[in-house]
Amino acid sequence: MMPVGVLVALGLVVLVVGMTGAALAAPTLARAWRRQRIAGRPFPAAWRDIVRRRVPLASELPAAQQLRLKKHIQVLLADVPFIGCAGLQVNDEMRVTIAAQAAFLLLGRGGSFSNLREVLVYPGHFVVPRSEMGAGGVVHEARDVLAGQSWQRGQIIVAWDAVLDGAVDPHDGVNVVMHEFAHQLDQDTGAANGAPYVGRGALQQAWARVMNQEFAALREGLARAQPSLIGPYAATSPAEFFAVTTELFFEKPAALAAERPELYEQLKRCYRLDPASW
Repeated sequence: MMPVGVLVALGLVVLVVGMTGAALAAPTLARAWRRQRIAGRPFPAAWRDIVRRRVPLASELPAAQQLRLKKHIQVLLADVPFIGCAGLQVNDEMRVTIAAQAAFLLLGRGGSFSNLREVLVYPGHFVVPRSEMGAGGVVHEARDVLAGQSWQRGQIIVAWDAVLDGAVDPHDGVNVVMHEFAHQLDQDTGAANGAPYVGRGALQQAWARVMNQEFAALREGLARAQPSLIGPYAATSPAEFFAVTTELFFEKPAALAAERPELYEQLKRCYRLDPASW
């Protein structure tokens, strides 16, 4: 028989561990309950009008998916502040238009963009500095003009003019919001590397095998000047390959499925959706 003192000590350890676990779980549960309450609220009529006018792709969704999209919009707007830059005053038109496009990525996956802390909105394309190490250790300074950017620390930056351009034609395969929010999904598990969470074991292995194979095939095809639905920017890194193909998955699903069936199948599993069937 174990001594009474040892039993008491073990009991205290169990109690402390239990209390610690409960303390850690409490914020997560509270957040889940809060999001559930928000999602249960009626969708504002003014927001419905914005989605109808600004995000025509939403009208192509089945009725159940349209309802789910609205709930994700509500939660995202309640969770994340949208901040104007360069003098831009962010209004509901901007917030809802951006959130509606981002919400497509959560339709099947559920959950949220767990690391996202804020969305910064510029009126137009913005300039960011870039440093490159050249021959002999010489650092070259340059500037890039961007439509969007995603940071692992929980920031997304988008240009409002690019947001509108991406939304107005739902089948051109170009959508800056979907692109940058895809990076956020990728960054949920660390630095962007084209490997968002898709499951463990065989699912993860299948994703890595197919995506690496398709990325290599794209680069080889570009070297041979072979035409492809996937643009050359996707060949710059696995992270960009995932983000660019996400745009195509939602905006040109049938064409992507026809040209790259294995890639399309992996994106279906990642997003738990089949947009080609809408």
